Amino acid sequence: MRPSRSGLSAFVALCLLAGACGTAPPSGTSVTVTTATASPPASSTASRAASPTESPVAVPTSTREVDVRHEPSGAALVTAVRFATHEGYDRVVIDLRGDMPGYSVKWVDELVQDASGKPIDVKGGAYLQVVLTPADAHTQKGDPTWTGGPVFQADLGNVSDVVKTGDFEGRVGVGIVLDHRAPFRVSEQRGPDRLVIDVAN
Repeated sequence: MRPSRSGLSAFVALCLLAGACGTAPPSGTSVTVTTATASPPASSTASRAASPTESPVAVPTSTREVDVRHEPSGAALVTAVRFATHEGYDRVVIDLRGDMPGYSVKWVDELVQDASGKPIDVKGGAYLQVVLTPADAHTQKGDPTWTGGPVFQADLGNVSDVVKTGDFEGRVGVGIVLDHRAPFRVSEQRGPDRLVIDVAN
């Protein structure tokens, strides 16, 4: 027996409604886990080579601070920090070797050196402080795995500098200097592992 035209229309409308409800993004700062196959250059320590293929690509909409805890088997190694500008946002990519560590991304009044607490001489309109733990930016022999800095000039739409604020007692600090406070988004990406911070420009 064939369904009536009105019954079929109602069924299609119900399916469309269910699909729309299932894809609605959550409110607030999103923390997502995605997989990408493009590998960043292992030798780069800070560059404009943040891949435009790394998702997500929507413009960030929240200024809510992020605090995520993980329990990795050991400290991750920070091997590079890259940055690039895209339509509507700037992207900072922290390349990692090992399990994804816990991390926080918070607004601060100024950037300071981890351990000493001394202010870092960079000027901006706003500052985001990223802290990864447990994480290191050096090998067991003490050789740095994230070389250069501590200040890397970015000159993007909103991100003016990226700063190595610390590598001390299982904590790695990455400061993001902005021209102005703006919405941001944090995402975990795999293959290879990296933490991505997008800031609206």
